[in-house]
Parts: sequence; structure tokens; C-alpha cells
Amino acid sequence: MTVQLDIADHIATVTINRPEVLNAVDSATEAAMQEIWHRLEADPDVRCVVLTGAGERGFCTGSDVSSADTGGTVGFEYWAQERPGGFGGIAMRTTLDIPVIARVNGYALGGGFEMVLGCDIAVAADHAQFGLTEPRVGFIPMDGGAVLLARNIAKKQAMGMLLTGRRIKAPQALEFGLVNEVVPMAELDEAVGRWVADILACAPLALRAIKQTVRETAHLRPQEAVGQRLPAVVDWLQAEDTREGPKAFREKRRPQWKGR
Repeated sequence: MTVQLDIADHIATVTINRPEVLNAVDSATEAAMQEIWHRLEADPDVRCVVLTGAGERGFCTGSDVSSADTGGTVGFEYWAQERPGGFGGIAMRTTLDIPVIARVNGYALGGGFEMVLGCDIAVAADHAQFGLTEPRVGFIPMDGGAVLLARNIAKKQAMGMLLTGRRIKAPQALEFGLVNEVVPMAELDEAVGRWVADILACAPLALRAIKQTVRETAHLRPQEAVGQRLPAVVDWLQAEDTREGPKAFREKRRPQWKGR
């Protein structure tokens, strides 16, 4: 199984399971990930997703150019293939309203870095490295990187990475604002767990509405954006949880979110 999906206690963990190639993605892995994202979009019980790679060396090193089914199609034929949502189905996904955390346990290069850019929160081990290295092997980061990086960090920093294929280490990624937290590898799961716990402490439909609002109104002026009645916002306005929050506050207890 090249990608593993585990769901427990409202948390979905998606693990690219190809540690022998630093979790590089071949066509079978790409197809499996597309299926997983579709499944999670349709599962109202999932409130948080953690995306990671197996082992301690690689989160994901992008497309597996050594694979027969990928290496032969990295030119025009590769770009002609449909990959909804960008690399791994998550780099530019616009239909997943669940919060997604990147658990970066090692190299996040090429498409792997594009997937980190597509996540909402990123927690990295201190030995992790990030880079859009495609130009160094004659390619371009067109599965999200070329358009996302300069939207996430200062233009000069983004162009410095894009036009050289340079890698940066986790502390610099934190300085650039590409990750939320950097910790030693031994503390990575604990750190991710804290972020997950904070997400689960919030009303799930409220978080879906927030994520959808941020994504769908980025092109609007603030005054226009706040007036949008997006589907997830309407669901939140009509939810039982909107009454549970104030009630729990008055009763001095933790709210019991139902996700409806």
C-alpha cells in the first residue's frame, strides 16, 4: 500500500508509504491520494487531517522520476495528465474544507513542498529541508509551486528559491513563514498533537466556514468578503453547534461539538 489512511477520533492521518524512495510519488500513489481526498471530503465525521511521509528522512521528494510510469512522462505528456488539486491532489485543492496539517518529517522537495504549501498548518522536524528543485533537473514546479510560493512569502525570497532550485532548512522555513513550528524529530508527534487538539477544541463547522471563507474571498476587498454567504458559512449559521458554544460558556463547561 503506497498510501495509508487511518481515521480515528475525528482525525484522518494520510501517510505516503514509500520510504525507500523518500516517499516520492508515482502514478499509483497519485491515484491513491486523489481517492483519499475525495473520500475525506465526503466524510462529515473527519475534523482534521494530518499529512505525512513514512520514516524519518522524507516527507515527500516529489514525483518519482526513477519510476517507469512517471519517468517516461515528465515532459508534455506528464503536464497533460489531469491532477485535480495539484500535486498529490492537495497542493491547490479548492474543495476540501477540513483543516490539514503537514507533519514534515524530512525532505519536502518539488511536489512534496507543493503539498506543504497546500496544507493549512505545517509542523516540521528540525532536520527537514524544503525546496522547489525542479529547475535543477530541467523541469518547472507547475503543480502548484510556481504560483503558490510567492503568494505565501515575500517575492524576493520566493524568487530566490524558484530561480535557483535552492533548498532551505527548517529554521529558515520558519523565518520565512512557511511553517508554523519547528521541533526536534523526537518531539514532532507531540507538537502535531497539540495543533490537532487545538483544532478539535473548535466547532468543526465553524472551521470549515473559516477555511472556505479565506479560500474563496482572497480576491475580494474585506468589505465585500465579510458579506459572502458561502455554503459552509450558511451551514454554520444553521448548526446546532452555534447554540452549544454559548450554552457551554454559560454553564462553565467544555462544549460538546456535534458537527451539525
